[in-house]
Amino acid sequence: MKKNWKVRPEDKDYQAFLLETNKKLGAFLSFSFNEAMTGDGEFQGIPLAVKDNIAVKNQPLTCASKLLENLVSPYDATVVSRLKDKGAVVIGKTNLDEFGMGSSNQDSALAETFNPWDPLVVPGGSSGGSAAAVAAGMVPLAIGTDTGGSVRQPAMFTGVFGFKPTYGVVSRYGLTAYASSLEVPGFIARSVEWIKLALELTAGADPHDQTTTSDVLAEVRPIKKIGYLKVDDGLSPVMAAAYREHIEAWKDLGYVLMPVDIPALEYAVPAYYTIATAEASANLARFTGIRYGVRPDYAQNPQELVKKARTAGFGREVKRRILLGTYVLRSGFQDQYYHRAQKIRTIIRGDFNRVFEKVDILLMPVYPTQAFPRGESGLSHLQQKLADKFTVGANLTGIPAISIPAGVRDGLPLGFQLLAPALHDRDLIQMAQLWESKTSIPAPPNYPPRWED
Repeated sequence: MKKNWKVRPEDKDYQAFLLETNKKLGAFLSFSFNEAMTGDGEFQGIPLAVKDNIAVKNQPLTCASKLLENLVSPYDATVVSRLKDKGAVVIGKTNLDEFGMGSSNQDSALAETFNPWDPLVVPGGSSGGSAAAVAAGMVPLAIGTDTGGSVRQPAMFTGVFGFKPTYGVVSRYGLTAYASSLEVPGFIARSVEWIKLALELTAGADPHDQTTTSDVLAEVRPIKKIGYLKVDDGLSPVMAAAYREHIEAWKDLGYVLMPVDIPALEYAVPAYYTIATAEASANLARFTGIRYGVRPDYAQNPQELVKKARTAGFGREVKRRILLGTYVLRSGFQDQYYHRAQKIRTIIRGDFNRVFEKVDILLMPVYPTQAFPRGESGLSHLQQKLADKFTVGANLTGIPAISIPAGVRDGLPLGFQLLAPALHDRDLIQMAQLWESKTSIPAPPNYPPRWED
């Protein structure tokens, strides 16, 4: 990696650029220009954006929620501290759908984030602020979280790379829990080299997170066969045509492409949302307004205090998911919903395992459409959830996945994803780097690339 980046975090011109760009995009909820470097290494002096549901010491940790609007984190998440140790400087916290619950970034309670390609369409979610910041050249690398596609989908919508590692490879310590068995920190960048370096520096067991694995990442394999998911319907005409072209492009690069089926994927969305909302209802029970967060001015008793705090602090989508999760965990309903969803999860994992017995890498769509319009003319919350069918499988099974840009159509980016067996994250990095070397990665017309490798 060449050390010829154009700006440094302490540059006044850079700070002015960030502030001016953020007025147009709303990618960041807060900036921290006085952050001191605490380490020395590969990321020396490099600015880093962090999604605002991940802890950064002495910086806000709002989760884009009114409930935590004034909360400041007293510690660093492990994924942050490991990059800080190598010299990275966190210059700010990026916007998201409240508590990571959304696919458009329109469910933030604190700010609006716009897509650098077109302000009339969404940047995706829930890591939309991180993706917009990278696409607009505000930072070379951003950390997001991926619970059901929340790194890969906004990366696709903004024309950059979005990587979800194998579950347990990168520590979740310091990530505000939404759905603990599904979510992982992930990385967004315009160049795969940034993602590769970030993964190598942050992967590994963490005593603070019992879900991290002590298994090391597998060495890169020679990739010969790529399986592509057969998709008969469900894609927009533009995405369907682009998908066919993308399959042919990998053939032109010398790979054997073969169609594959994942029958249980039909049930992935209901299984995912049953599990995710159940875990959310348990995880968000800690937000009471008593120890931290917004507290009502007056309450007659602790029960009323909690009710008022949550009523005023949580947004509609968060409330909806908590209620759904509480419902499926009720006595008498667990077997009917939650336990059945876990059984479907096991079946889905088996289907993916069978696919990887035949092929080395799996190619799939990320989302059925390109970035959709903002507001009422876009997708409803239900339509957004149904559209997660291509991304949630990687979270249910814990396998790695990377969203790669695939050109532009009608002024908006296209993108697809590659998936690999667990711990074969480096295979995906290698394949994405190959793709990057063979194709051009366009930038939004009004935001020329600011970072050079």
